[in-house]
Amino acid sequence: MTLQEMINDSKSIVFFGGAGVSTESGIPDFRSVDGLYNQKYDYPPETMLSHTFFETHTAEFFKFYRDKMICQGVKPNKAHLKLAELERAGKLTAVVTQNIDGLHTLAGNKKVYELHGSVHRNYCTKCGKFYGIDAIINSDGVPKCECGGIIKPDVVLYEEGLDNDTVNGAVAAIASCDMLIIAGTSMTVYPAAGLIRYFRGKYLVEINRDATAIDDQCDLVIHDKVGETLGRITV
Repeated sequence: MTLQEMINDSKSIVFFGGAGVSTESGIPDFRSVDGLYNQKYDYPPETMLSHTFFETHTAEFFKFYRDKMICQGVKPNKAHLKLAELERAGKLTAVVTQNIDGLHTLAGNKKVYELHGSVHRNYCTKCGKFYGIDAIINSDGVPKCECGGIIKPDVVLYEEGLDNDTVNGAVAAIASCDMLIIAGTSMTVYPAAGLIRYFRGKYLVEINRDATAIDDQCDLVIHDKVGETLGRITV
């Protein structure tokens, strides 16, 4: 069966995506040859995006975070827009994403489980006051709240756990859908990648530029760009 035929035959689709979903919007991924993890810094990106580094090298953390984790002016691509269209049509029940760029919500999806948080949400570590992305962009050095506390991005850093409510919502969505589309992810980042074991539905589809460890588990594997592939779907 083709991807179009599987979508036509499905009543509840969940989309599970990673960095490869947003590369067509101009946001670099992490693990490809020209990705973030292959660029040269004083510290490895995994170190600079850790909770310990945030605590001990706060100013350096924010310099790296502003330079590399916030991409201003980016817009949803064909993948994001098609998923929003599928949700409006009653076909897509949820998006589960490892991305922190907020593009699924910007495209119009309502049910989005952001496993690793979002750059658009920030909060004071002292009083809990909420701040938007401008509080980070428009500040120098370490962003501070009116109370004097540090404003921390609501993203999951290395050494931090995922939000339980978000994980539980994602698990429930995956466990109850009849089609799961996995796209733009290397399936090497845990615990996020482990969530697909809850799928019990009919069609398991993978759309990814490169082969992954789950290729042989899927009913359909498409090695192509996510946006180009989903953009061809009719709803």
